[in-house]
Amino acid sequence: MLPNSLIKGFDKGRLRKLLAVIVLALAVPTAVLIWQAYGQLKWEAFHQYRGVAEELTRRIDTRLNGMIRTADARSFADYTFLVVSGDPSANFVQRSPLSAYPVTEDLPGVLGYFQVDTRGTFSTPLLPPEGTEAASFGISASEFNDRRQLAQKILAVLATNRLVQSRPDISVRRGIGTTFAATAAVLEEEKEADENEYGAFVSKDKDDVDGFDAKPAEQVADKIEDYSQQVFDQLNQPRDDARAYSGKVSEINLDGALQKKSEAVEREGARQQVADDGFADAPGRSKRRERIALPESVRPADSELMRNVAGTSDLRISTFESEIDPFEFSYLDSGHFVLFRKVWRDGERYIQGLLVDQAAFTQDIIAESFADTTLSDMSNLIVAYEDDVIHTFSGRDSSAYPSVAEDLDATLLYRNRLTAPLNSLELIFSINRLPPGPGASVLGWVTLVLVIVFIGGFAVLYRLGLSQINLARQQQDFVSAVSHELKTPLTSIRMYGEMLKEGWADEEKRQSYYDYIHDESERLSRLIANVLQLARITRTEPQFELKPITVGELMSNTESKISSQVESAGFELRIKRDGGADEATIRIDEDHFAQIIINLVDNAIKFSANAQEKAIELSSKRTADNRILFSVRDFGPGIPKDQMKKIFELFYRSESELTRETVGTGIGLAIVHQLTIAMNGSVDMINVEPGAEFRIMFPIAD
Repeated sequence: MLPNSLIKGFDKGRLRKLLAVIVLALAVPTAVLIWQAYGQLKWEAFHQYRGVAEELTRRIDTRLNGMIRTADARSFADYTFLVVSGDPSANFVQRSPLSAYPVTEDLPGVLGYFQVDTRGTFSTPLLPPEGTEAASFGISASEFNDRRQLAQKILAVLATNRLVQSRPDISVRRGIGTTFAATAAVLEEEKEADENEYGAFVSKDKDDVDGFDAKPAEQVADKIEDYSQQVFDQLNQPRDDARAYSGKVSEINLDGALQKKSEAVEREGARQQVADDGFADAPGRSKRRERIALPESVRPADSELMRNVAGTSDLRISTFESEIDPFEFSYLDSGHFVLFRKVWRDGERYIQGLLVDQAAFTQDIIAESFADTTLSDMSNLIVAYEDDVIHTFSGRDSSAYPSVAEDLDATLLYRNRLTAPLNSLELIFSINRLPPGPGASVLGWVTLVLVIVFIGGFAVLYRLGLSQINLARQQQDFVSAVSHELKTPLTSIRMYGEMLKEGWADEEKRQSYYDYIHDESERLSRLIANVLQLARITRTEPQFELKPITVGELMSNTESKISSQVESAGFELRIKRDGGADEATIRIDEDHFAQIIINLVDNAIKFSANAQEKAIELSSKRTADNRILFSVRDFGPGIPKDQMKKIFELFYRSESELTRETVGTGIGLAIVHQLTIAMNGSVDMINVEPGAEFRIMFPIAD
C-alpha cells in the first residue's frame, strides 16, 4: 500500500502525472538499452554479410586469376592459325588451339583472339593463312563464312575504338576489311540485345562508329604510316571524353560507417585486411622469355604446305626468341573488355589479346556467383570500372531495378578491387534490406513483453493508487461519520440524563426522556455492532453458525427485533409472508441475518424520512428456482442509477460529508453484502415506484 504521506493531497490527475514520470524514468533507459542492443544485432548481421561479400569477391577474384594465368601462359605462336607441334626438328605443324570455332574461351564472353603487328596489320587465329584453301584444313564453306564474319566483327570493334586502322588493301585478305558500316550496325544491334538480356547500363558511342565508317578508304590509306601501337599504351590512361554509363561511383551516396566499424574490429582481431587498391597481386605476373618455332610463310600456289600440314614432307621451321609482357586490361568505349599483351620478337613489337563481351562476362563470372549467395536477397552489386558504374545487379527484394546513380544510394556493405590486371574493376555491395540477426526476434519479443509490462504496470499501479486514495478518503469520511454518529447520541443521552438527575422534568416528560435515552442507546449499540463486525470481517474471517430454521420462524423472530425500531422512528411496519415460503427451511446464522435486516431497515428509515408514505415493508416468498426471497422496501426517493452498483462498497456514501442530511457511516450496506455472501446468499437492489427495494435470496436446504 502507498504511504499516507504520499497519498495525502493526491487526486487522479496528480496520481497520473506521478505514475507517468515513474514509467518514463524506467521506459526511457530501457528503450535506450533496447535500441543499443538492436544496433548491436544490426551491426553483427552487417558484419556477417560483409564477410560473405568479402568471401564472394575473393572467390570471383581467384576464379578470374586462374583464367588469366591460363591465357597468360599461351605461347606467342598460339595467336597464329598454324603452330609447330612438339620438336621443331620433326617438321610437323597443326592448328592452333585458338583457331577452334566456336571460339575456345579462356574467359567467359570471349568474342575472339587477335594480333596486331608494328604496322597495325590485324590478324586472327580464326582464319587460315593467305593463299590456302579452308577446305584443306577441314573447314566447310559455311563455317569459313562464320569465321570470316566473326573476324570482321573483331576488326570492327578494334577499329571503332581506334586500336587498328582499316586499310584498303586488306579487303583482298578473305574480305575481312569490307562492309564496316554493316558490321558496326550489327554490333549496335547485338549491344542492344545484350543490354536487354543482362540489363547492362553501357552504351557505345555510335558517332565514333559512324564517323569511322564514313571515312573513305583513300583517306584512311593516307594515315597508314601514322599508325602507332602506342594507342594500346594509352588505353588505361585517364580520358576526358564523356562515356554514356549509368553514373559515377563518386555520385552514389554510400554510408560507410558500419563498414569502418567492421574493419576496425577485424584490425583489432589481427585479421588480414584487404588493401584499398584491392587484393594482393597474383604471383608470377612478370615478363617472361620463350623460344618459339613458327612455320615460314609460303607462296599461295605452293602446295607443299598442305603436305607438311599432313606431315608427309619437310617443312621449313624458323625459331625465335620472344619476350612476353603480362596481360593488361581495359574497358573500351564500345562496351567491350579487352585483354592484351605486348610481345617483342626480332626487335618488333606485337600486340596480342582477346575481346570480351562485357555483359556475358559479368553475367557468367559475377551475376551467377552473386545470385547463389544470400547477398542477393538483401543487397545490390555494383560493378565499376575506375569511377564509372558499368553494371548493376539488384537483390531479389529490390522493388525496382536501379537505373541511375541516385537510385543506388544505400548503406555500403563492402567494396574492393580485383587483382591485377583486373584491378580497374571494383565490386561494390550496397544494402537495400538488412535481414535481422538471429537474436532480433528474441529482442522483438522482449521489447513487446516490456511494453506490455510497462502499460500493464502503469494501469495496475494507477488502479491501486486510485483505490488507495479512495480508501484513504473513505476512511477519513468514516472517522468523521463515526465521530458524528457517536457524539450526537452521547450528547443527547448526557443532556437528558442530567435533566433527569437534577429533577427538572415532570412525570410526563420524564417518560419521554427515558424513551429517547433508550432509542439513542439502541442506535449506539447498532453502530458499535457494525464497527465491531467490520473489524472482524476486515481482520479475520467472521465465524458463522449456520443452522437450519424455517422461514416462518425466522420472520417472526426478525419482526420482534425490528418492530420497536420502526415504530419509534414513526414508520409503519408491514409484514408480507408467503404461506409456501413459511414452511421452507434454510441454513442460516440467525444473529447475522437479524443484523442484515436491521441494517436494511435502518437504511430505509434514514433515506425515506421525508417520504409522504412512511412505511417499511418486510416480505418473504418462494421463487421458482427453489430459493427464498427476503425484501425490505421503503417509499422514499430511491437511489440514482449511477450509484446502484456502488452502494455496497465499503465507506461509500452518496452524499458529501460536508453537505449530507442523513446520518450513517457508510458501512451498513457493505456489511449486509459481505454477510449475505458469506452465508451463500445474494443481495441486490432495484428502484420501485415509489422507493427502493433491497432483495436477499438464500437457497432452500435439502
